[in-house]
Amino acid sequence: MTAVMAFCGICLLLVLGKILRTLLPILQKLYLPASVIGGVLGLIIINTIGAGISSRWWAYWSSLPGFLINIVFASLFIGVNTKGSSKLWKVVAPQVCFGQIAAWGQYVVGFAVVLLLLAPLFDVPAVFGNLLEIGFEGGHGTVGGMVATFNDLGFPEGADLGYTIATVGMIFGIIIGMIMINVAARKGYICNIRTFEQQSKLEKKGVYAEEDQPDAGKQTSFPDSINSLALHISLIGIAVLIGFGLKIGLSMLDAFMPESIQNTRLLQSFPLFPLCMIGGLLLHALLKATHADVIADEGQMQRIAGAALDFLVVSAVATIRLDFVAAYWQSLAILCFFGFLWNVGIVLYIAPRIFREAWFERSIAEFGQSMGVTATGLMLLRTVDPESKTIATSAFGYK
Repeated sequence: MTAVMAFCGICLLLVLGKILRTLLPILQKLYLPASVIGGVLGLIIINTIGAGISSRWWAYWSSLPGFLINIVFASLFIGVNTKGSSKLWKVVAPQVCFGQIAAWGQYVVGFAVVLLLLAPLFDVPAVFGNLLEIGFEGGHGTVGGMVATFNDLGFPEGADLGYTIATVGMIFGIIIGMIMINVAARKGYICNIRTFEQQSKLEKKGVYAEEDQPDAGKQTSFPDSINSLALHISLIGIAVLIGFGLKIGLSMLDAFMPESIQNTRLLQSFPLFPLCMIGGLLLHALLKATHADVIADEGQMQRIAGAALDFLVVSAVATIRLDFVAAYWQSLAILCFFGFLWNVGIVLYIAPRIFREAWFERSIAEFGQSMGVTATGLMLLRTVDPESKTIATSAFGYK
C-alpha cells in the first residue's frame, strides 16, 4: 500500500501542477513547468498539514531523484544519429565554448564567494562552493545524483540546499531571461521576438493544438515481439547496468590507490549517473557495430528521459528540508546573487565576442540552460527566435 500511495501521490501532484499552470495566467507568464508547480504544492502540503496526513503519500520520494537521474543520463546517446557530426564542429564549437565558460565559471564564482565572504561571515564549509554549479548548471537531477557524494563528504544537507538553488535558478532564470529579452528588443539586438500576448490560448497553457501534436517517437519493434516502449526502457536499464559495473570497478581500484587517496574515498564516492551516460554511449556503439541500432529510436528515448525528469523534479522540490534552508538562507541568497551576476555578465560581455552572428539568441539559450534545464533555454530561445530564422536553434540543438 505504501508503494501504491507514493506513486499515486506523485502523479497527483504532477497533474495538479499542470491544471494550475492551465488555469493561472501568472504561472503561464512565468513559463513554470508543471513539475516545479506540483513540487512546490507538495512542499507546502507536507510542511503545513503534513502532520495530519499519512507519510505513506510521500514515502520514497526523497530517494527518487538519485535513481531517476541515472535514467536521464543513460538515455542521452542511445539511438542518436551522429552522421556528419564532424562537419558541424564549426557551428557547434563556439556554442560549446560558451557553455563551458558558463559552467566552469559557476565553480570559480561559487568557491570565490565562499572563500572570501561566506566562510568568514557564516562559517560555511568549503563544499558549499559546489552548490552554485551543481544547482544552477546541473539542476535538480545532478543534485539528486550527488546525494551519496554529499553524505560521503559529511555534508548531507547539501542535497536539500542544492535542490533549493536549482529551484531558485529555474524560476529566476525565466524571470531574468525575459527581462533581458525585453531590454535586448528595445536596444535592437533582436527583431524576431514573439511576446506572450502573441501566443495562442493553447500555447499559453502549454498544450499543443490537435493538428500540431508532434510524434512521440517511432516504434521499432512489432508488438507481438516486444512492446517498443518496453524495449527502450530495457536498453536504458542495460546502460545503467554498464554504469553500475563501472562504478564497482572504480570502487575496487580504490584498494590499489595510495593511502592519501583512499582516505578521501574519491573513487568510491564517484556518482553513478555520469557512468550511466558512458554506459549508454558504449551500448550505442555496440548497437551500431552490430547493425542493431535500428531497434533504438531517439524520439522514444527523449520521451522516457523527459518523463523521468518530470518525476525527478516534482519529488525533489516536494521533499526539500526547509529547516536546512532556513539555517543557510543568508549564504544561499548571497551565493545565488553572485551566480545571477555571473550568468548575466557573460551574456552581455562575453557572448558578443564569441559568437559572430545571432550572439544574443545563442547566449540567451545557454543562459536558460545554465540556470535551470535545457527546456528553459529552449523556451527563451523560442521567444527571441520563434521561426528559427537564425543559426541559434541548430547550434544549440547540436551542442
